[in-house]
Amino acid sequence: MSFLTPLALALGAIAGPIILLYMLRLRRREVQVSSTLLWQQLLRDREANAPWQRLRRNLLLLLQLLILAALVIALARPFVEVPTVTTGRIALLIDASASMNATDVSPNRFEAAKQQANNIVDTLSEQDSMAVVRVAEQPEVFENYTNNATELHAAINRMQPSTAGADWNAALTLAAAGASGADKFTIIIIGDGGLSGDLASNYGDVKFIPIGRSDSNLAISALATANDPVNGPQIYARIANYGSQNADVVFSVKLDDTLFNAANYTVPANGTTDVVVPNLPLNFRRVEASLTRPVSSTVPDYLALDDTAWTVFNPAQAGRALLMTQQNKFLEQGFASLPDWQTFRGDITKPMPAEPFDLYVFDSWLPAALPNANLLIINPPGDTPLFKLNGTSTDTSGATVLRDDARTRFLKFSDVNIRQFKRITDTPWADALVTAAGGPLVLAGQVNDHRVAVISFDLHDSDLPLKIAWPILLSDLTEWYKAPRAIQVNGSLQPGQTLTIQPGADADTVRVQRPDGATTTLRVDQPLLIYADTPLPGIYKVDLYRGSDQLREELFAVNLFDPNESRIAVRTPTFGPANTGVARKDEVGQREFWPWVALLALLILIVEWYVHHQRLRVPRLAALSSRFARRP
Repeated sequence: MSFLTPLALALGAIAGPIILLYMLRLRRREVQVSSTLLWQQLLRDREANAPWQRLRRNLLLLLQLLILAALVIALARPFVEVPTVTTGRIALLIDASASMNATDVSPNRFEAAKQQANNIVDTLSEQDSMAVVRVAEQPEVFENYTNNATELHAAINRMQPSTAGADWNAALTLAAAGASGADKFTIIIIGDGGLSGDLASNYGDVKFIPIGRSDSNLAISALATANDPVNGPQIYARIANYGSQNADVVFSVKLDDTLFNAANYTVPANGTTDVVVPNLPLNFRRVEASLTRPVSSTVPDYLALDDTAWTVFNPAQAGRALLMTQQNKFLEQGFASLPDWQTFRGDITKPMPAEPFDLYVFDSWLPAALPNANLLIINPPGDTPLFKLNGTSTDTSGATVLRDDARTRFLKFSDVNIRQFKRITDTPWADALVTAAGGPLVLAGQVNDHRVAVISFDLHDSDLPLKIAWPILLSDLTEWYKAPRAIQVNGSLQPGQTLTIQPGADADTVRVQRPDGATTTLRVDQPLLIYADTPLPGIYKVDLYRGSDQLREELFAVNLFDPNESRIAVRTPTFGPANTGVARKDEVGQREFWPWVALLALLILIVEWYVHHQRLRVPRLAALSSRFARRP
């Protein structure tokens, strides 16, 4: 055993005054008397006033000396040399990613990692310093380089695991910056090794402390909805088994918080099982899928975060289109190929149906009054309130497509041949999507909050229906006709990903509610808003307001679809020109135990207090007993 501050042992000299206080006698007060008969008593008083007495055995003295000894030793900071992972300047990276919630070690991997980190802090010497970094979707420095063990322990104990993946490139880059000016620098990673495979840089001396024992885990790795034109809405899911044993599982589906379906599946080891749930109703929005284990199953599932997944079904995407045409097979087949549209054919010899439609398609025919709705007009036969006709043209040379527009994505018109087209004028509301030398061939724009497109030629007067440009043009236009959404999410987001919100010109406030009920309010001061508070898996709600009036509500899902996190088998990370080594205790550190000595001093002090008060109480009890004994 050695001491970090041996000079503190000099405080042991305080024991001398304590002993002297027990050897000194109390000096009696002198009193004058009128008779020599009291000389004998005075002589005894003189003897009692002698300044010193022989030191006798005294329990209080012994306890006080022990307290002093314990305090002096604690101030001297005793330590013993113990094996440690490394010394010098240390960047301690604690994996807080989703996989660290696994429970194959008690109570979970993250708590076990914190215990390992605290053990390393306890072995720091006077010359060492350490920084503590929590590694999740963004690295976070909980404590900068210091030798203060109390602050380091407090920083480690404050940490909580995340529900997202970890950005190890950013964390290692941040940690490597601490090597500047250090004689010896080491990065220690405590985790299960779920590092991404794109770590190609050399970060110096990196040591790895593995946490975890098992690979047994099942997960929902994909979940989506789709509207089949024949069978209606369906759910598609994938169950992944990342363990080394075949596993039985119950896959359950809730629609708007109501159980709809549950079925048993056997998922092969290190394999997947695809699931299709058909025959869904048309009026649901929220889907929650979950995995549970049959009672008879003996294969554990150690990570619960990926056992539940969510998705959103937007039935508004499936529009109803009315085709007013006289047997135009090209048009009918084109709309029949669109999965999100229900197509109905009208009779131009009869009045139009009274029920509303999302899109009206007029082919070489127009009603007496245009409906106040989305319109697609092909080969208009005459003038309308929206445009005028100025004869026909055959000059289709130099046809150009409006670029960087969602209505013309992947559209090419250079190989399309057109015999003739109508010359359309007076269209300040429209953009010319396709323009030839003789005039616009395709126009589109917005009129009174509705979207209108015009194709200025008869499909039978061109080879457009025989070209790839026809389905592309039809798909782009019908996608544009759909009600614009404020959020565009391809599938679902992962925890920590940002969401782009396009509120539109009619909204002045956007309110986003997380699955736990926390709400964020965004003021619409720019065309695009960024929302980044997505740490929790689940369904988020986006409400758009104009003043106090709610315009619409949209939903999106956040899921842990990350194989790197669901694959909980411990893996030693590899990056840079050399492999990361598993940490071994090859160096010598220091473990201080002065807090235990200080605790011992406190316990002795309590005993000393008790003994002292017991001694004061005994004479009082004796005096009372004698008083009662003298009473008649």
